[in-house]
Amino acid sequence: MSIAENLSRIEERMAEAAIRSGRAPGSVKLVGVTKTVDLDRIKDAVSAGLQILGENYVQEARDKIRELKDRVSWHFVGRLQTNKAKYAVKLFDVIQTVDSLKLAQELNRRAQPLGRTIPIIIQVNLASEVSKGGVEPSECLSLIRHVSVLENLQIRGLMTMPPFFHQPERARPYFAQLREMSQKIAEAQVAGVEMNELSMGMSGDFEAAIEEGATLIRVGTAIFGERP
Repeated sequence: MSIAENLSRIEERMAEAAIRSGRAPGSVKLVGVTKTVDLDRIKDAVSAGLQILGENYVQEARDKIRELKDRVSWHFVGRLQTNKAKYAVKLFDVIQTVDSLKLAQELNRRAQPLGRTIPIIIQVNLASEVSKGGVEPSECLSLIRHVSVLENLQIRGLMTMPPFFHQPERARPYFAQLREMSQKIAEAQVAGVEMNELSMGMSGDFEAAIEEGATLIRVGTAIFGERP
């Protein structure tokens, strides 16, 4: 199948999952993850209607963003090192993987002279996996309170990557947990903090994520095929 056909099928499945959970299909946005994907294939996806692209590495994203910057919105979805913050605030429209006060403070410091307020999403490590970034669930609200006072950042919601399972249903409890966390944080009414976005679900489990409340799904393989 072509990239355009893959996109069309994913959008159908997204709409069906949203309807099953009593939500409008337009309430879920697709982030096409372009890690290791060449520019021509990315352009094919954009021509087919993909509007948000997600990159894992600042360096790899630079040339792609230079070529496509004004045609799409760019989300950073990888693990962000503090020393790359100065580049990330210039390149990306949304940073989905903020997981420490140190990183947030550096992003804020770097965004200030640019006159930018960067929308961010707080990454939560629900399974406490050492190999993944994310704040521990018990520390999430405290981190949000500290980050909320940084003038050049705007918290928009939560993101997670559950453990990899071959059966999507095994990821569902993690998606439900993130939704419940989001609701509790919203109830805390931290000034200036929005809980509008839940970024969760990837190629193998995005339907379960949507059924549990995802507003952003991050899909690479199902659009572009297996990575080399």
